[in-house]
Amino acid sequence: MTEYKNFLDEGIGLIHAGKYEEALEKITKSIELKNDWEISYFYRAVAHQANENMDEAILDYTKALKINPKMCDAYYNRAKILLEGKKCQENLDKIVEDLVHALNLDDKFIDALFAMAAALKKKGEYKKALEYLEKLLEIQPDSIHARALKKLLLQKYIV
Repeated sequence: MTEYKNFLDEGIGLIHAGKYEEALEKITKSIELKNDWEISYFYRAVAHQANENMDEAILDYTKALKINPKMCDAYYNRAKILLEGKKCQENLDKIVEDLVHALNLDDKFIDALFAMAAALKKKGEYKKALEYLEKLLEIQPDSIHARALKKLLLQKYIV
């Protein structure tokens, strides 16, 4: 195995062990050796996100997506950071765009379906949010969170 893969593997192990700063060091070494491999940027973003360095995580998810625009989880993770961030309202269009990409790559991505419903609710697009929840519930009928959000939409926003 080449050295850049060894550093990445060590970094992933450190992420799983909860040692995010050490993981960042190892994964950064992997990137220094091979800066055109999206997997390294993705996992460095994961380490940044776990360490609550959200701006850095977004930058690395973006770099990973520039190299490989078919990274479903990178779109979802970037959208999730923005959806949970302080500037969520001003980023709603970007959030929805990322979730559309993720769902185009995997239309049964449960977490992305729920995040899309949540983003559309924040945009005031209640009926569209309900459509995503319906799709989610077709795939996973026992989803408590989807059922609760659907109930809220129907009782409070869709009369």
